[in-house]
Amino acid sequence: MTFRTLYPEITPFDSGTLDTGDGHSIYWERVGTKGAKPAVFLHGGPGGAFSPSHRRLFDPALYDVILFDQRGCGKSTPHASLDNNTTWHLVSDIEKLREMIGAEKWLVFGGSWGSTLALAYAETHPTRVSELVVRGIYTLTKAELDWYYQFGVSEMFPDKWETFLAPIPEDERHEMMAAYRKRLVGDDKQAQIEAARAWSQWEGQTITLLPEPETSAKFGEDEFALAFARIENHYFVHAGWMDEGQLLRDAHKLQDIDGVIVHGRYDMPCPAKYAWALHKAWPRAEFHLIEGAGHAYSEPGILDQLIRATDRFAGK
Repeated sequence: MTFRTLYPEITPFDSGTLDTGDGHSIYWERVGTKGAKPAVFLHGGPGGAFSPSHRRLFDPALYDVILFDQRGCGKSTPHASLDNNTTWHLVSDIEKLREMIGAEKWLVFGGSWGSTLALAYAETHPTRVSELVVRGIYTLTKAELDWYYQFGVSEMFPDKWETFLAPIPEDERHEMMAAYRKRLVGDDKQAQIEAARAWSQWEGQTITLLPEPETSAKFGEDEFALAFARIENHYFVHAGWMDEGQLLRDAHKLQDIDGVIVHGRYDMPCPAKYAWALHKAWPRAEFHLIEGAGHAYSEPGILDQLIRATDRFAGK
């Protein structure tokens, strides 16, 4: 079998900013063919921003895709801002973008935190979603957060975990997310950057099955790390402003939506049991558990299924 890979590099045919009306300016791009099948791409993090390679997940002849940097990250401003920055603000932003391009409904594509946001959006506005493609499922429960930031992945990556622990004094390590928050929102700029870099690199170095320097490099850059760590920690400390288990509880709202779930067997940040639970709660979606893969969308088996999904939903 030949693995499907990204479409050729493409430049946007339109771009701009969306004024949210509450202090944020959202940077967006539009790629593909105007008036073709509408889709929206939701990046990870939260706080991660999208990259030019994300444009290439869709056949440009068949899709009209909006990609945008969520509040406070990438080219959206103000940079690293936590004000008016919650899951539900982002759900509202997605709706504004849909209205802006005049789409009645659109395909929603999200991976990692983007899968969390995609599920939150689809469960809030099910009639606005034509299809749903989600990868690296994260339902943002306490167990998932503890697994990654307290005990679990620490056992698989003891060397990387030691670096993640380093900025936090021993007497605060029983609550790593809270300890990091204190530094990430504090007034000491040097401590803030040090914490941001450590938080960000922990993720960058544990998302692929095998080390991928090209994937992990940006996580160590100060500007990226600051927005990524501050926003991600802000969301996770607040459990995404959702009830515990809300996304799986409300998965019945997806019953009329066609979809594809793609998850790596050895995904460290996002244990496969939650993808399996989503599969059970939303049987209408195709489910692909990829052997020999971690978390990143760039891993060959994961990317293959994602491209096959976007092709199929465009009728290819």
